[in-house]
Amino acid sequence: MRFMTARLEPADGGGFHPLGAELSAEPAIRREAIHHVELLDTDTVLTLAEGVGDRRRYEAIMSSSAAVRDYMVSGEDRWMAVSRFEPTEPVRRILEWHERTDAVVETPIQFGRDGAQTVTFVGDESAFKTLFDEVTAMESVAFDVVRTGEYDPDGRRLTRSLTSRQEEVLAAAVDAGYYRAPREATHEDVAAAVGLAPSTVGDHLRRIEERVFDAIVG
Repeated sequence: MRFMTARLEPADGGGFHPLGAELSAEPAIRREAIHHVELLDTDTVLTLAEGVGDRRRYEAIMSSSAAVRDYMVSGEDRWMAVSRFEPTEPVRRILEWHERTDAVVETPIQFGRDGAQTVTFVGDESAFKTLFDEVTAMESVAFDVVRTGEYDPDGRRLTRSLTSRQEEVLAAAVDAGYYRAPREATHEDVAAAVGLAPSTVGDHLRRIEERVFDAIVG
């Protein structure tokens, strides 16, 4: 069995759905990951998603969207949200493809700051080719294959929830000696290696550590 990790990005720089575009553009909240997504018989999409920030602002956006049928939120600074909404055509087509094939979407699906999603599919080359052909035919979606290979369900347990950028920052931090004792590198050293601001590197490392520790104790 093989895996394919891909980056799906709205071609117009907005969102796969008007609701997603509005949530991504709101500075008071940050969508972190999708832990479950399913196309229901009612032609609505059910999701379990994770976010951080102003929960009240998130609820205000959901309440005002004509596409949202219902939703529920639990938590404060970091929250989980179950929602059911009407899909756009690209979203429907991707989820219908998933139902027709034997491929599995590995969760969580990670959100980028720009609204892009990093998704790992598990299956065979035939399923991957069908997905690639269908998605690349959609003018509204940019599809970039990040990596492929043999699937090991335990081999990447600690890092499979990281985005490609987070993996790049983590590799640079390890190479620079950031995690050696005593520490041999600073955020500034790692930032110089990956071309980011030191504050951005610090934010990445905190999120990396949180996700890796969650994987260890989860």
